[in-house]
Amino acid sequence: MYSPFGIDIEKSIEDCLDLQKKFMKGMENFLDTKDTDSDSDTTPKELVYQEDKMKLYHYKPLVKNPCKVPTLIVYALVNRQYMMDIQQDRSVIKNLLQLGLDVYIIDWGYPTQEDMYLTMDDYINEYINNAVDHIRESEKVDKLNVLGVCQGGTFSTIYSSIYPEKVKNLVTMVTPIDFDVTEGLLFKWGKHLNIDNMVDTYGVLPGALMNSGYLMLKPFQLMLDKYVNLFENIDQRELVQNFMKMEKWVFDSPGQAGETLRQFVKDLYQENKLVKGTLQVGDKKVNLKNINMPVLNIYAEYDHLVSPASSKALNDLISSKDKELCSFPVGHIGMYVSSKSQKQMSPKLAKWLIDRSN
Repeated sequence: MYSPFGIDIEKSIEDCLDLQKKFMKGMENFLDTKDTDSDSDTTPKELVYQEDKMKLYHYKPLVKNPCKVPTLIVYALVNRQYMMDIQQDRSVIKNLLQLGLDVYIIDWGYPTQEDMYLTMDDYINEYINNAVDHIRESEKVDKLNVLGVCQGGTFSTIYSSIYPEKVKNLVTMVTPIDFDVTEGLLFKWGKHLNIDNMVDTYGVLPGALMNSGYLMLKPFQLMLDKYVNLFENIDQRELVQNFMKMEKWVFDSPGQAGETLRQFVKDLYQENKLVKGTLQVGDKKVNLKNINMPVLNIYAEYDHLVSPASSKALNDLISSKDKELCSFPVGHIGMYVSSKSQKQMSPKLAKWLIDRSN
């Protein structure tokens, strides 16, 4: 039956009923997301060391004879480290454990106003170094593997250049090194950011403020397209639950200790001191040529946060003879959660470390 305007009324009614059913199913899916967190950050681990808000966890091995050299994961300050253990069927941590690694991870916690004066010196020469020394002592090893992720990779690179005698192998993942690149809005913005005004105003920069800046890097995709896609697939329970897990992580953004962020922006984004060899962290001068241990440098080909060119620069700045560049056709977050990372990246990383550790 058609209306005077040529509209198929029966088909229109049928479509409306289908849409209503889809919407009702979507509401059921949303109401059923109360247990969304039950699958995140659940790979068994034990708190083994704590200093201020920094916590060091040791994951329980999942194989009988794990790698003899433990691996410490250093995540970025700007997001929570459980992205690497976002859910059990997409957990980089669980994969690495099943592949034979002995894994530790640093949880930076949530800085408050009392932490506003923490510097890169505190994070690198104190917190990371003390965590490394705790692992070395408890595991009775002289050196350990360090896996640095994003900003945590920058910190790990700096750490490895200051304390090369404590690092057996270094892995950097989606890590900014050369900040004088023209690719990527974040690098362009960083060069002109008035970080002094921001730090002097806030002390500890709110996580929501930082997060809003990251969303603006891809506004249509991160603030519109993903919600359109959600609505189109709202009747698919697994997709809705995965979406809610990711949204919780995205907006679970810790504040940033002002003095650390001030130095990171001014010395790296604006003056590129790490590449120039003029970076000073506390009383330690940072020379990337001191990095002589094996290095695996992993970057994402479609990374909108960390330009591949920025990451790739590391291999030309270190003195390591055993160094490898490895890329995957994913984005920044896809490096942790995509099927490619589960099937290709984790096995590659684990084998590379085990081959150079045992």
